[in-house]
Amino acid sequence: MSSFEEHSIRKNLFSVGKLGYAKGDRPNVECILCGVRDRNEIVPNLTIAETDLSIVSINLFPYNPGHIIIFPKRHIISYLELTDEEALDIHQLTQKTMRILEKQWKVQGFNTGYNLGKNSGGSIPHIHEHIVPRFPNEAGFLDVLSNTRIVIYEPYQMWEDLKKLWVMED
Repeated sequence: MSSFEEHSIRKNLFSVGKLGYAKGDRPNVECILCGVRDRNEIVPNLTIAETDLSIVSINLFPYNPGHIIIFPKRHIISYLELTDEEALDIHQLTQKTMRILEKQWKVQGFNTGYNLGKNSGGSIPHIHEHIVPRFPNEAGFLDVLSNTRIVIYEPYQMWEDLKKLWVMED
């Protein structure tokens, strides 16, 4: 293997909790997001805010600080099943989330989107939008020296911080 090839392979540090989750070690419920909606005590709940139609939550296994998911309360699998009211509600919640993160955390960009179906990387059969903040100079020394990324914001602390910011924005 050439030096270039050796250094071009990204290495990852795994969260032990996420590895178990990815292998199927999850709360025994029909749907994780419906469990969040129903406040099932065996499902971790990082809800920041909710409307009559949707829920805003911290992603339990964030890719970056401020990684949010927004999902309809109604259990649906296909994006095409969203009503106009649900789509508008998720859109408005997305805008509010982005405003809060830009204002309070100086976020410089976002990746937003849905992973629809298993072939797209979706792991939860209930549609949900991801909002992943992007920051200037995200690359740290581990990125540069060993092509490895670490997320260091604990999801439950992120939840506390963002719940306060959400209320301040009202």
